[in-house]
Amino acid sequence: MNGKRQREPISDTMLLMSITIGIFVVMYALAMIILGGGFRKPQMLFDMLNDNAFLLIIACSLTIVMITGSIDISVGSVTALVTMVGVMILNGGLPLFENIRLKIGAGEHFRIFMAVIAALVIGLLYGLVQGYLIAYLQIQPFIITLAGLFFGRGMITIISVDPQKAPQDLMDILQTRINIPFLGSPNKKGVMIPAHIEIGVVIALVLVVLVFVLLRYFKLGRSFYAVGGNQQSALMLGVNVRRTRFLAHLLSSLLAGVAGLVFMMHVGAGNATNANASEMNAIASSIIGGTLLTGGVGNVIGTFFGVLTLTTIKAIVVTSGLRDPWWQSITTGVMLCFFIILQSIVLSRRGRGGFRLPQWLK
Repeated sequence: MNGKRQREPISDTMLLMSITIGIFVVMYALAMIILGGGFRKPQMLFDMLNDNAFLLIIACSLTIVMITGSIDISVGSVTALVTMVGVMILNGGLPLFENIRLKIGAGEHFRIFMAVIAALVIGLLYGLVQGYLIAYLQIQPFIITLAGLFFGRGMITIISVDPQKAPQDLMDILQTRINIPFLGSPNKKGVMIPAHIEIGVVIALVLVVLVFVLLRYFKLGRSFYAVGGNQQSALMLGVNVRRTRFLAHLLSSLLAGVAGLVFMMHVGAGNATNANASEMNAIASSIIGGTLLTGGVGNVIGTFFGVLTLTTIKAIVVTSGLRDPWWQSITTGVMLCFFIILQSIVLSRRGRGGFRLPQWLK
């Protein structure tokens, strides 16, 4: 021995997360230098978070199930369904909830509490059914969650064919902004306007921290990684694979329910097209953040920067004058392919150096 302690190699999860953070920082810095304008104002970054707080939550939910080697494409429909149900509760348009409020003699503000409960119940029911079918009946996750996607979108139409708008007095409460004066910027008249974030962003950031702690420091989080890495090895280590997969999908749907509540707080309206294709954006954000579809690798901090990277790309496209929606789709597809190829190259080079190869390269 040479007396020197060998440095422990960085894990695949940390490496891919670091790459994502580095690319986001460089991309945003270049946008500030080249495009200028809004990118130089802190509110630009806060607006990205305000508009995509719900996406951040469902991206975290996708990260959990993808770490276990599974998938959940129903999260967007759960989000949209919760949004529609929540708006109708706020409107007093669902007799079941309105009768409960009248029976206990509560005021109209009690509808907010009922909307929160409804969001959690819908997410919980989705998670219980899908988690059981996937984990205990061994049905393919893609098929089950695809059925969940169609079911959710269909239920929205059954509940209300017409778009719904929540009462303004209740939305004034839900859309309360948190001002950050020291990060403000002057308007055209020279008046300092404080930067602000919405309550939904705070909820999303708290959930990111909670999921990070779960994955990093709790036995259940380590079980997610073990199951995603190798189910047979996880069984030999005493991990209950079925229960772990069940809990992953339960948490995913529950987070999607919370995302629906946050989305409702942001838009204040229910529509059949709410959160359309958000599950695809969530999967893309998670992959960009370093989560592998093969399982066993991922981190919600990387997912957080994956969401920021994806929204920054779209903001750059719009600021560049390419406002047509298909340009955003094209750039998202290109960037997703870029990150997948980059991840493959990085992990394969690590494999040549004696490190673990990802499952699909073996």
